[in-house]
Amino acid sequence: AARAALPTGFARWLDPATAPFIPVPEINVDPNSGTTLGLIPTWLVTDKKNQIRKIIAPDVIHNPNFGWGFHGRIFSYPSDNTQWSLVVGAKQRVESEFDFEYETGRLRDTRWSFSASAVYNRSGTPRFYGIGNNSPIINETNYTDQQKYVQTNLGWNINHTWQVSWTLRVREVAIQPGSLAHIASIQTRFRGLLGIGVNHEILNRFQLTYDTRNDETIPTRGGAYVLFGGIAASRGIFNTSMYSVAGFDGRQFWPAGPNATIAAHIALRYMPGEQNVPFWSLSSIGGDSSVLGEEQPLRGYGSGRFYGRNSFSSSVEYRRRVLSLNAMGTHIDIELAPFIDVGEVFANSRTVPFAHLHHVVGLGFRGIAPPFVVGYVDVGYGSEGAAVFTGINYPF
Repeated sequence: AARAALPTGFARWLDPATAPFIPVPEINVDPNSGTTLGLIPTWLVTDKKNQIRKIIAPDVIHNPNFGWGFHGRIFSYPSDNTQWSLVVGAKQRVESEFDFEYETGRLRDTRWSFSASAVYNRSGTPRFYGIGNNSPIINETNYTDQQKYVQTNLGWNINHTWQVSWTLRVREVAIQPGSLAHIASIQTRFRGLLGIGVNHEILNRFQLTYDTRNDETIPTRGGAYVLFGGIAASRGIFNTSMYSVAGFDGRQFWPAGPNATIAAHIALRYMPGEQNVPFWSLSSIGGDSSVLGEEQPLRGYGSGRFYGRNSFSSSVEYRRRVLSLNAMGTHIDIELAPFIDVGEVFANSRTVPFAHLHHVVGLGFRGIAPPFVVGYVDVGYGSEGAAVFTGINYPF
């Protein structure tokens, strides 16, 4: 049979297999940021195996609070073992960002793994409701969060599954008056709160990791289990003048047929002692992503909805591939993922960590381009209503 002719003219722009770039609509209804609309023209660079090696994804966006804005993004995957990314952006008012990430030794097949980050971010959307698992929504305040930091992680690979690593982060955090006129500024309701103003933090954290996942980015079987402990200081390298922290993070993945995976995550974070902890270094739950040793997801609430000294978080997802297609010379899978998130913060380390859980149920929509790329739209529903999040990478 004769091969079908490829579309030409304007029609080739409407066919994912022949379009010069993918016009991705940007619709973000984050509970903190409000509704952001825009367009992301996305270019994919693939290798001879049709695997993505580079993504170029600028955007033009509009947010009612901060006006028009733009981002420039490059995600590069020169090999299975190394990747880097650069994101820069700004809006007409308040917000701007710079984020450079580099990672090598991802496969843990050599003696050492290394990653580094250099970040500047100024955001006008963060919220603070007070400290505690029952902080009421009527206490909502807004602040402008300006952070700049460098972070490195050096890992010694004992073998392919066991790793000992050291994380060093030097950070400056400036908590400034809020940028949203319709919400009270943090200084007006929480005067004297530790962490307001300009503060400096030097964090040293050590991790022991056991990792049997078949892939770091798109795992379908195996698990990753991490014990961690760290100390943070406002001055000096190794002291506890700000706080100490310890905890556990576990992720497990089970195949559930040829097109599905059950993914589970659990995280515990404790801050022993009575140190002077700025509120932004406390344990927190809320938002759409898990950061090892720090904030944890609760996808029916905005980022940092609940702050406390200690935290517990757990999530389960059923990830099922429902569609496959070819676009821009690569293979893309579409995945649906119903999920459940639970979590709480608590002050006393002797408290049962799952006695007063917040609950979220939701559905994730994922676009996956193996072996490196996951894009998502996650819709969650909790006691304060629905929340929608978009971004890249799995939440855990």
